[in-house]
Amino acid sequence: MLATSLSAQNNSTIRKVVIDPGHGGKDPGALGKNAKEKDIVLSIALKAGKYIQERHKDVEVVYTRKKDEFIELHRRAQIANESGADLFISIHCNSNKSSKPYGTETYVMGLHKSEDNLTVAKTENAAIFYEDDYANQYAGFNPNSDEDYIVLSMFQSASIDQSIDLSQKVQAQFKNKASRKDRGVKQAGFWVLYKTTMPGILIEAGFLSNPDEEKYLMTEDGQIILALAIYEAFTEFKNEYEELNSTLADLSQFTQPEEKVYYRIQFASYKKEKSLDFRKFRQMEDIKMYEHDGLFKYTTGNKNNLDEAIKLKHRLKNEGYDDIFIVAFYKEKRISIEEAKEINKDLNSNM
Repeated sequence: MLATSLSAQNNSTIRKVVIDPGHGGKDPGALGKNAKEKDIVLSIALKAGKYIQERHKDVEVVYTRKKDEFIELHRRAQIANESGADLFISIHCNSNKSSKPYGTETYVMGLHKSEDNLTVAKTENAAIFYEDDYANQYAGFNPNSDEDYIVLSMFQSASIDQSIDLSQKVQAQFKNKASRKDRGVKQAGFWVLYKTTMPGILIEAGFLSNPDEEKYLMTEDGQIILALAIYEAFTEFKNEYEELNSTLADLSQFTQPEEKVYYRIQFASYKKEKSLDFRKFRQMEDIKMYEHDGLFKYTTGNKNNLDEAIKLKHRLKNEGYDDIFIVAFYKEKRISIEEAKEINKDLNSNM
């Protein structure tokens, strides 16, 4: 089911997508007998982005690379986060010790269900070994360590539903329009998906280790067909998402704000809007954003009892959050604590 808001900007429309051609430069990626992953995925990515830009004039496409150059794994996620993108699409090619496997599969961030999924994640994450000082840059994460994937893969993004929905649409297009073998939507621990703060997917467009599929991936026609499939999946996702949000906006006109006072714990404020899945927010629950005095302010908790809010504040203080305080809301507008108490008196007297 398509969720109703994208975590990156909480938009009702999709206006920006980051397309990430995997590997590049000194990192060739998977190798076939005649092809390099970095070249195949760059061609597919540029074509897919071109189709999106040409046919959706309201959408900006940002590439992590547009030529054969090495871009660090952490930098790819940084480009996506800093751009304020609504979607992140990373494009790769697969490989296997056997020449028999073939077909496409699309990944979302999550716990791997099989050794094959883990192997794919290890292969893609191994790109960090091409970086200088990778041990410090990735906080000691070792792409070859099974144990490191336990923590990494347990992370569940707030936008997992949208990521799965887009992945399913990509795989359906690959199967029905591109006539590729559908290997399904899968989960595994990819660093680039872990660090991006919007719905994100990682596409494996085929196996360079399979001679027939390598030949297909090297052709202009094959690359065009795969790029069109990605474009069609994006278009379907965008249309469904925006139609759903338009319907909800129409319905909201007939919905009156709830007649209750709520207390929340404010823990951050910024001049620029942050993703609700911003890395500094990931330990918080029930995060809400509101604008006040020209700033974007973030709260956690949603208590209709002041005593419960005070308890939550104390708990957060004990967990190391110092600069926090209670704010009150009525009909989704911020009010003072004294106003909240008066409104509660009136509400209780009318019950």
